Amino acid sequence: MTSNLKIAIAEPSLLLRSGLETQLKRLTGFKVQLVEIITAESLFESLRMHKPDVLIINPCFPGNFTPQLLKEESGCQEMKCLALLYNVIDPALTRHYDEQISIFDGINEIKSKLEGLLVSDIPKDTETEDTQTLSTREKEIVVCVVKGMTNREIADQLFLSTHTVITHRRNIARKLQIHSASGLIVYAIVNKLIELEDIQQKI
Repeated sequence: MTSNLKIAIAEPSLLLRSGLETQLKRLTGFKVQLVEIITAESLFESLRMHKPDVLIINPCFPGNFTPQLLKEESGCQEMKCLALLYNVIDPALTRHYDEQISIFDGINEIKSKLEGLLVSDIPKDTETEDTQTLSTREKEIVVCVVKGMTNREIADQLFLSTHTVITHRRNIARKLQIHSASGLIVYAIVNKLIELEDIQQKI
């Protein structure tokens, strides 16, 4: 089943925008409509006009807008904000984003991240047995949970916002139908996500 997905890209570099657009057009399972935003002056107007599902924005885009401000000022409260990274950046600048993608990410990793953000919006009657498969990011979070890390500690380690970690944990519980830490420990060991000796102190 193909889902319509409107993505806005806020990035002043033509080369980076073009490369990202080429990758996004290759996404399977989505019918992607792209919106280009080149200047800070046109940012809010473009968001209000097009109401994108996803905004991919350079964290150093002129104006240094926070994701929450972008959502509130544009009237797009449900919009997901992804930080577009192409160099080393202070993690504090990306803490409040829903997710981040790098220019080094492959098409499968980009798709996995988008699906992770949007899965909670998919009606239950459209879900398939594929929902039992965790993404790479979700597996990383399972390992962190099994190690006893808090949501804030997980967010700091994976350079995510706490909100994104909570969303991933909700999706993991729904996919696996596991709602306890002990259940996740068993899942992680059986699926070789972690070695028993790594968690012996918790058992």
